[in-house]
Amino acid sequence: MAVLRKFKAWRPKQGLEAEVASYPYDVINSEEARELVQGNPYSFLHVVKPEVDLPKGTDLYSQPVYDMARDNIERFKREGILIQDEKPHLYIYRQTMDLREQYGIVGCASVDDYDRDIIKKHEHTRPVKEKDRITHVDITNANAGPIFLTYRAKKAIDGHVRRVVEDQPVYDFTAADGIRHTVWMVEEESTADALIKEFGSLDYLYVADGHHRSASAAKVATLRRTDNPGHSGDEEYNFFLAVLFPDYQLNIMDYNRVLKNLNGHTAGELFAALQNKFLVEKTGPEPYKPIQKGEIGMYFDREWHKLTVKGENVDYDDPVESLDISYLQDRLLSPFFGIEDPRTSDDIGFIGGIRGLEELVRLVDSGEFEVAFAMFPVSVAELMNIADSGKVMPPKSTWFEPKLRSGLLVHTLDD
Repeated sequence: MAVLRKFKAWRPKQGLEAEVASYPYDVINSEEARELVQGNPYSFLHVVKPEVDLPKGTDLYSQPVYDMARDNIERFKREGILIQDEKPHLYIYRQTMDLREQYGIVGCASVDDYDRDIIKKHEHTRPVKEKDRITHVDITNANAGPIFLTYRAKKAIDGHVRRVVEDQPVYDFTAADGIRHTVWMVEEESTADALIKEFGSLDYLYVADGHHRSASAAKVATLRRTDNPGHSGDEEYNFFLAVLFPDYQLNIMDYNRVLKNLNGHTAGELFAALQNKFLVEKTGPEPYKPIQKGEIGMYFDREWHKLTVKGENVDYDDPVESLDISYLQDRLLSPFFGIEDPRTSDDIGFIGGIRGLEELVRLVDSGEFEVAFAMFPVSVAELMNIADSGKVMPPKSTWFEPKLRSGLLVHTLDD
């Protein structure tokens, strides 16, 4: 049964929320972060992308970077940029994007639930990124960014959320990218307790986004348990910051691929390989966006093509093998392009759908990459089925929008 726990959030002083709230650490690169913090000393990028306060070229995994993150979050507390609630609470976090709303319950999930697979995963983590997050959490003593969880919706939970959001929010602002962020505190103890009870009746939660952050939270808890002879299980380090959204509200966008070269092959050999596995149709210079499962767009030599999966010898009862991205990986990226492990190859790039197909065109036309593939999005149901089966998706299969902002609600590991 899933654990949901109240916590005493560190959060922006009223009036600073729009300046503090930042993109997550893994959505923008260092140069983009440096531009965004110009003239904004309150941006939480100073904590989640602390290299912005160090010389360009600083090793992102070096000790000075983590020390700067710690110094910055402590400065935010000391200067009153972040203030802490006196009592533990749950919170409701609404995001509005393109007139679509999603309502998440913010609280702490359990490391033990993560370890026991009550919190289910659908991706492998990369050791270097996991180590990075472990060090960041341990040194800052905080979950600076929330883990994005989902669950199979319950009417009772929706009902409690609707009643909370009838009240005045503590924050309500629209960020520069047009996404509106609204936060309510769950003031009534009875409502918070009812929500906790409802989640306690759920068999599973699912990691939607934040596999490295959740894995690192579990590893930090293990380290602190070892170092604490009086460990009781109730310490804050046994819990991590999460936002829990009902499955029906979520929006998964396409997560597309760009390849640097043809792995020594010719264009003719590429199309010969494609025709063995796909029905190939040239669509012209305008971007082709797949409209249903089984379709893939390809951009090569300034032309778009529609690739339709032939599907021979595909086990459609297997939730992983039946994914379009699995078909592309197993039938083309691995045998033709030589991309055996997309997580470690330097010859493949991953482009979130929020950047649009125009970004694929730009990257290929620039010469940095030679060919691009546009995917039809994976569904939330597919994600849950894969997690339930104990299997994992190919890396970079899901791109959720909107992204959760960091710095709006922060959980510290000792209080």
